[in-house]
Amino acid sequence: MNRLYYAWRTFQERFVQYIAAALLLVLTLLAGLEVIRRYVFGVSFEWQQDAVTFGILAGVYLFFAVTQSRGAHLRVTIVLILLREKAGRWGRVLAGVFEIFGAAVGLAFCAWLVWRGLEVADLMILQERKTESLAFLLWHFFAVFLLGMAFLAVSYAFQLYHHICTMMGRAGLEERYQSHTDEGSLL
Repeated sequence: MNRLYYAWRTFQERFVQYIAAALLLVLTLLAGLEVIRRYVFGVSFEWQQDAVTFGILAGVYLFFAVTQSRGAHLRVTIVLILLREKAGRWGRVLAGVFEIFGAAVGLAFCAWLVWRGLEVADLMILQERKTESLAFLLWHFFAVFLLGMAFLAVSYAFQLYHHICTMMGRAGLEERYQSHTDEGSLL
């Protein structure tokens, strides 16, 4: 399991984050170019707003799993912190149970989104649904959303495994990952 986790984190850190960043950078530059074109020259691309809106969303969707794996997402942790620091052994156990529950719910929700989303994507393809400007097929952007949710489900699955390991008193994946990345070897 550790080798799979290292491979997953390596894939995220060396590939996914840069694809997402490139999408965000290029589309932000396109938005700036459009502002100049519209207000200085009085002309605008009809498709630009759709490209920027859906492209930036695609970049954000791809980055969800990276932020989840890094623990850099927004979450309310005050209850977990108080349980761990103030409630003793049973507080730590309860905090671990909450983390397992959260990871399980996140995994189930993402898996459900992907499962149901495949039907929606199929319908979009069959109906040839397009963006408002009619310049882009909508299913391309939706497929990136589904890919981002699938990546997020994988991150939740690893976190679920990690939390279960730590509840059982074994070293979790993060501790092992950090020790290997500090040494400079991911695999």
